[in-house]
Amino acid sequence: MKNILYKLTCILIFLIAGISSSHAQIVTSYGLQSNPWENNQLIRPAVLAKMISTNQKMHIYNIGVVQDIKGAVHLGAASEKENLEKLRKLLKGLPKNETIIVYCGCCPMGKCPNIRPAFQLLKDQKFTNAFLLELPVNLKTDWISKGYPLNTETL
Repeated sequence: MKNILYKLTCILIFLIAGISSSHAQIVTSYGLQSNPWENNQLIRPAVLAKMISTNQKMHIYNIGVVQDIKGAVHLGAASEKENLEKLRKLLKGLPKNETIIVYCGCCPMGKCPNIRPAFQLLKDQKFTNAFLLELPVNLKTDWISKGYPLNTETL
């Protein structure tokens, strides 16, 4: 009986340790998904709006199903393989140090199905100046309501 209790205790400790460590790996500041970006790869809306207004050289990709920010190329939901492939083709041949910004804004970042596959692609392709537009709530709240520029063709 003592041997069985010992084994059960060891199993219980092992399970608790496993749950704790897996939980630590997936809990992030944006929810329960693992993020392929670092905090310094997030760009705030006001910063991007200023970059747009000063005509800084960059590539902006809308990888969601929302309105296009001024200068953005609309690709569609990056959670769909064909749209992720569109992004891959656009990136092909670009210098690895180009400034590339992706965004979605369909929903809160913790729930967004599009930003992680797109940013992972940038990471896999070894882009050194890649950023994700930080839209904690959505594009409407964090960009449009603040009066930041949109492509006029999409209005």
